[in-house]
Amino acid sequence: MEVSTQMIITLVLIALTLFAFLKEVAPADLIALTVLCCTVLFGLVSDKEVLDVFKNEAPLTIGALFIIGTALEKSGGVLQISTLIKSMTSGGLRSTMLIFCTFTVFASAFMNNTAIVAIMLPVALGLARSKEISASKLLIPLSYASIMGGCCTLIGTSTNIVVSGALKNYNLPPLSMFELAAIGVPLSVVGIAYLTILGPKLLPNRSSVIGVLDDKQRSTPLFHILIEKQSSLVGQRLLDSPLYNPSSGIHMMEIRRNGERMMTPVNQITIEANDRFLIGIHGKRNRGSSVEQLLPDLGIQTLSKIEGVITELVVTEESDMCNRTLAETDFRQRYNSVVLAVHRNGKNITERLARTEIDHGDTLLVLTPRNNLKSLQDSHNFVLTDRADNNPSPGFYSQATLTWAILLGVVLSVTIFSSHVPMHIASLIGAVLILWLRIISMRDAYAGVDWPIIFMLYGMLALGMAMDKTGTAKWLADGFVAGVKAVASPELLPYVALSVIILLTIGLTEVLSNNATALMMVPIVVNLAHGLELSPTPFIIGICIGASTAFMLPMGYQTHMMVYGPGGYKFTDFIRVGLPMNIISWILASVIIPLVWSF
Repeated sequence: MEVSTQMIITLVLIALTLFAFLKEVAPADLIALTVLCCTVLFGLVSDKEVLDVFKNEAPLTIGALFIIGTALEKSGGVLQISTLIKSMTSGGLRSTMLIFCTFTVFASAFMNNTAIVAIMLPVALGLARSKEISASKLLIPLSYASIMGGCCTLIGTSTNIVVSGALKNYNLPPLSMFELAAIGVPLSVVGIAYLTILGPKLLPNRSSVIGVLDDKQRSTPLFHILIEKQSSLVGQRLLDSPLYNPSSGIHMMEIRRNGERMMTPVNQITIEANDRFLIGIHGKRNRGSSVEQLLPDLGIQTLSKIEGVITELVVTEESDMCNRTLAETDFRQRYNSVVLAVHRNGKNITERLARTEIDHGDTLLVLTPRNNLKSLQDSHNFVLTDRADNNPSPGFYSQATLTWAILLGVVLSVTIFSSHVPMHIASLIGAVLILWLRIISMRDAYAGVDWPIIFMLYGMLALGMAMDKTGTAKWLADGFVAGVKAVASPELLPYVALSVIILLTIGLTEVLSNNATALMMVPIVVNLAHGLELSPTPFIIGICIGASTAFMLPMGYQTHMMVYGPGGYKFTDFIRVGLPMNIISWILASVIIPLVWSF
């Protein structure tokens, strides 16, 4: 097949896209939208053809499921599961791991993996503290179990929905709700068995900063103080005063003047009479100290004392704090919290924190008022590793039950009436019902949608279209077929091709987005199947599994980065535990898929 100019441009665009994703030169959604624009600008697809990208129902389905997942979280639906887990885990480490992973797999089969890990992370840390085991023994299993659960159903992960939606472009039937269970369930069973039997030996016995603190050490008093008119502090720069002295354990939390909270940077503040401060006193030397003991004869009056807590915040990939310093984000003013340390790549950063540039996956050790946990928990910039003590409102659990019923209705309608009720219509109806029943507000619904994923999908769908329209996908498939034919007999050719496709998809997913990998692989494997005169279905299933089973590298899946800091992990921990999981997934998929979906 002769290589055309458009094919060369498409190959260059693919290479640049892979490089941009790998080096993280920009947010993934921005890269993908840039790719969409390039496909039109370079004439790879016409301006009318690119509109077909926005007709794809996968992003709509994913958005609606995000809303249903948000409702489950807000209504306490998943909290019901976590409460049940705590009541059942009365045994040792292995039985705890077995029950914990089983429930996580089940929940992840019907909810977004990232949301499940965000919800179950505080549960895992609470279990670790109550059983006096290291959090590192449970957090990698949590991430892995969420991935395995996502392989069991169509809605288990956005990747499955995206691949199913892309099949429409090739006049292929979409995946059914539980079609993937034939491979996802065996993978989950074997994976949980592997983690339960070998996990305690392979997983490190390690904790993050907060892991070495008991509940008493995590609690610390915060004081509301008033600067009296005759105070010697009046007229001093705050940074030069003894009120701002983190090295001695005094941490400035909040500044109020004339009844209003000051958002001015601390280096620009001069203390005035009647200023009110909220300060924390934390440190072994000063434990139990009062303001008067630490700062005597300064004209300071203690107004009240409230409870503060040391907790951890895991910075998410979509956080607006990424690539900015703590000073630039005005962290203290925005979140009424003080950062005590930053945990990154197995190390703790405790000096020059204000100048430290934050990256996704960083874990921030913070001091905050206990009544501030709820607002931190609701932020989309990070995941709180504690769960706020929320008092359920009237009808709280009835709303949770109603939300579960709506999700069950979506699943059953797609399963039983798949020919009449498409997935995107069923999920949209479920989301609309949730909003009409006021289980969550419209604001919560919009906030619950992971918009970067939605926009990234549109961009990658455009790249897939360009690969197909220009013949690039066929050219790559023909080259792949020629390579496989050179090493495999005709009888083994389909099995070898499938196994290589699964392995290649797993490898790409370790360094790229799973959705991006899947959307680039779909046009290739469809053309590959046609070239071999085989059914494309086994190869499509192989992509779904391969794009979801990246266990070896922390950056391979977003949930890995969420547990990386709180578990006190090192890069090599994921390789030691995850490489066997990758091999297990590859072998199982290579063996089971041809048995269930014939060539």
